[in-house]
Amino acid sequence: MSDSNRCTEHVCLGSIVSFPSTKSITITCRPVEEVRSLAKDFFDQYYTSIKRYNSTSHVQRWEQVQGEITDTGTYNLTETELVYGAKLAWRNSVRCIGRIQWAKLQVFDARSVTTTTGMFEAVCKHIKYATNKGNIRSAITIFPQRTDGKHDFRIWNPQLIGYAGYRQSDGTVIGDPISIEFTEVCTKLGWKGKGTKWDILPLVLSSDGHDPEYFEIPSELILEIPIVHPKYGFSFLFKTVIQYFYWYPMLTYAFFSFEWFAEMDIRWYALPAVSSMLFDCGGLEFTACPFNGWYMGTEIGCRDLGDVHRYNMLEEVAIRMGLDIKNPTTLWKDRAIVELNLAVLYSYQKAGVTVVDHHTASESFMKHYENEMRMRGGCPADWVWMRAPQCRALRHQYSTRKWHYTTSSQVTSIRILRGKSMSGKKGLVNEIVNRMEDYDIINIEHETLILVVTSTFGNGDPPENGESFAHSLYAIKMNQGLSMGADDLSMASSKSFIKMNSQTDSVAAERRFDRNDSLKGSQISDIMSDDNLGPLRNITFAVFALGSSAYPNFCAFGRYVDNLFGELGGERLMKLTCGDELAGQDQAFRSWASEIFQTACDSFCLDFDKNMADISAALKADTLSPESVRFLPVQAADDEVQGKRILCRLLLRYCHLLLKITCCILALSKLHNRKVNMYSLAEKVNLHEKDTSRVTIKVVLRKRLSSETPLSYQSGDHVGIMAENRVELVDKVLERLGNKPATDDEAVQLQLLQEKHTPMGVQKQWIPHERLPRSSLRGLFTRYLDITTPPRPNLFLYLMGCTEDTEEQERLSSLAKDSDVYEHWKQVYWPTLVTVLEQFPKVKPDATVLCTMLPLLQPRFYSVSSSPIAYNDELHLTVAVVTYKTKGGEGPTHYGVCSNYLNDIQIGTLVPCFVRSAVSFHLPTDTSRPMIMIGPGTGIAPFRGFWQERKILGNRKPGSRFGKMTLFFGCRTKEMILYRSELESLKKESILSDIFLALSREPSVKKTYVQDLLRREGDAVARQIMKEGGHVYVCGDCTMAEDVYQTLKSIVQERGMLNDAEVENYMLSLRDDNRYHEDIFGITHRTAEVHEKVRQTAMTRIESNYSLNNATASK
Repeated sequence: MSDSNRCTEHVCLGSIVSFPSTKSITITCRPVEEVRSLAKDFFDQYYTSIKRYNSTSHVQRWEQVQGEITDTGTYNLTETELVYGAKLAWRNSVRCIGRIQWAKLQVFDARSVTTTTGMFEAVCKHIKYATNKGNIRSAITIFPQRTDGKHDFRIWNPQLIGYAGYRQSDGTVIGDPISIEFTEVCTKLGWKGKGTKWDILPLVLSSDGHDPEYFEIPSELILEIPIVHPKYGFSFLFKTVIQYFYWYPMLTYAFFSFEWFAEMDIRWYALPAVSSMLFDCGGLEFTACPFNGWYMGTEIGCRDLGDVHRYNMLEEVAIRMGLDIKNPTTLWKDRAIVELNLAVLYSYQKAGVTVVDHHTASESFMKHYENEMRMRGGCPADWVWMRAPQCRALRHQYSTRKWHYTTSSQVTSIRILRGKSMSGKKGLVNEIVNRMEDYDIINIEHETLILVVTSTFGNGDPPENGESFAHSLYAIKMNQGLSMGADDLSMASSKSFIKMNSQTDSVAAERRFDRNDSLKGSQISDIMSDDNLGPLRNITFAVFALGSSAYPNFCAFGRYVDNLFGELGGERLMKLTCGDELAGQDQAFRSWASEIFQTACDSFCLDFDKNMADISAALKADTLSPESVRFLPVQAADDEVQGKRILCRLLLRYCHLLLKITCCILALSKLHNRKVNMYSLAEKVNLHEKDTSRVTIKVVLRKRLSSETPLSYQSGDHVGIMAENRVELVDKVLERLGNKPATDDEAVQLQLLQEKHTPMGVQKQWIPHERLPRSSLRGLFTRYLDITTPPRPNLFLYLMGCTEDTEEQERLSSLAKDSDVYEHWKQVYWPTLVTVLEQFPKVKPDATVLCTMLPLLQPRFYSVSSSPIAYNDELHLTVAVVTYKTKGGEGPTHYGVCSNYLNDIQIGTLVPCFVRSAVSFHLPTDTSRPMIMIGPGTGIAPFRGFWQERKILGNRKPGSRFGKMTLFFGCRTKEMILYRSELESLKKESILSDIFLALSREPSVKKTYVQDLLRREGDAVARQIMKEGGHVYVCGDCTMAEDVYQTLKSIVQERGMLNDAEVENYMLSLRDDNRYHEDIFGITHRTAEVHEKVRQTAMTRIESNYSLNNATASK
């Protein structure tokens, strides 16, 4: 930002606040070559700041800018570049003492504004946001740039808010003398002031070179503070008694009352927003760019109220204080100015309005100066302006030299990051929804508001699409900035860091960055502090963490993101909110979404108009009406036209079948954002030698010969299976639906009625559902919609309108609105959609609406049980077939969707699936390292691929050295041992060095778990881990994995003679070195017992809440 610089070689005019206007101003545009030179300097600085100097993106962007300059003589900045330039401008503003908060500047991009009315609305938004009920926030609003000098946008006010000045016939002035000339201009434009000394001037705006217009600022936007004094002393009688003593001046100064101060009717406004400065950035000139920080007390006390050319109140204050104003040796001016400044600080603090005293401001600038010298080697500053107008000799800047610094820049969006495959909420103002893997972390320092919705994978790890984001955050933390040497930091290191930083909320971070603390009121020193100068200090954020309380590290990754954002300087908009999959996750998210939207609107001063009301209502309930959704009959299934193009080269006799397969692949790939392929079921074998109460099968999926996609996987990877719902469940649902197509097998497309607000009014049009493909109704409920997961409470709100039975309506209302009732009901029945329809027989849902409300049928993941070098065209899976009964074993039988699907289909059936890489669970690159494999039940699955690969490598390289492979395996009885014959053969061939078997239900054998065997073999385990650099692989459910981790930790601590801190660090180092591997999966055989355990826990929690609520109510 810059003012006209009138300094010359011989005269310095830096101390002059403003220059008198001239009658004629000649505006000349910059020559093209000057614009090009300044733009080159700016873009070099910008790309250097984001560590991408001379990168491909830098070169391409500069070529684009050069082309624009050549064609038009100018160019346009992107929003990110504009934000960077504005912040840099404040950072380089030589006259500003409060620049330590430069990175937190809020930039409003108003370059699309074309009229003075639009300018007025943008300025009002700026004033409302920046005032923030007294908790001032720095902001700048940037209007269109200068083009030819004849179409400038201008704000004629020196400041957005100011008091009028009226010249009287006797030469006196009512109001602010500095505003006399501008007040006369406003009067000529038609404005009529009240003639008092505190009249707020109107805004005078001009757009695109047109004549100026004036606009009255709404009074509710202007916050004014009455100035009062904090001192209330002794009575007039005491003053009369002491006046006879020689120390009278000192005593009266100390003891008399300042109650008269309020009678002077002094006031001032809260927001200092300069609007007469030019923003010069990269050769572009922005002529209208109002900017505000916050007041330093002496700006008001010394300059605005005390200056003889302004309100000139010093003499009146001194007289009321009883000072001798005729004798300068009494220092009456000094004493009056101190009291006036004290009154200003006191009044602003009392009103809860941000203000800073000149001592704190000076100290903060020196910290900023030291930071800049360290980081940039210089700090541009006009030291005449860095010295406060009172007590200059008391400040360090008094004797500091002036530095010159060359710069190329001299003066709201919401980002939603998803760490889980889920639909983003629609309707937020200017929202940008990104999957974490698609987000460029370089942009994070230019964001304003970031909302993170993320799940946790396995035993506390980031989800698959959040790994790179977690790694980037870790790199920022380690480097404390965006100069990320990320290549030098391992993913394992960041994962162990997640474990360490996700257990509890950071108390210090909450204290420093919690919004609840920052909004308490005026904090005259905190705003100038450098304590929150972390690399993410400019962002406001909130995190919603999804997880399951069945896992020990509940919502660990969400906690990690929340803690790290806070530690890196971010400001919490709301405290971390967790959604428990087992206890009201949906209600928690809906409540959070609604509250965060309202809080964000309040925080960023967004007016609550009809659009905002519609958004708020949509966040609270997403039920559609039958009038706004429909089935449109179509001639072919989804993407059949595209499928025909792909398959036109194939033989006609296979066309129909292959077309159907291809359409299914395309639809599932689009639905789940995955590369789905069809594999044929080649083999299915029950792995239990005798009939048992449980079934575990080996499934072999073989690549089709016609498949163009090569099968690529590694031992330890996962396979996602796209299963189908059971036929009997689908039939029962279809029987109860209303408003269906002519037949359940007719191909239809689900469409939604969309409303758009346009200048021509509200326009409506039918659009296809964004995710559900064209299919028959039976196909939708079979392959695409989840009908087995317990329905969410919002479904019951809809079902209330689908029945006329009063009793059913009351029960549905209770389930929808009372979370305790819902949780109790869910834990007892673990209901499917069919269960709901059976319990409410008179409910008849609309088919179209129901399809929009049900969640998608998600893929189920299994560890690959084969090695690609043993089976290059096959995927082997080890699948426990899940069946269980609810209500403590007395309820109806429930069937696991995917395991029973695989168990029921015939050989030759095509199964849609995809491979998901598990980078952290691959074989060690150094084959000489020992491997300890721990996996009860189907946890043995990935280890089968390990030993297959080790066997083949041993045969191929007979002279190579291979480390020991030790297996700890557990099951209930001997009849349930998986791959028994393979294990016996491997032991004989010494592929597996040792096999330790734990039996937990074998008759006449002591109950044993893998943890017991680990303790028994503790010496060998510790030796292989601590001395031989071995790798530990753990595969199983979350509870077992945590128990194993704690067991190994105790073994290492005991054998290594480590204290608690040392063993914790050692276990984390195993993760850092990528030697501790976990593959944590959901519940299989233990589904029934775990559900029962969860039910009992939920019941206990519900009863506790009920008792607490009753106790509170009784009080």
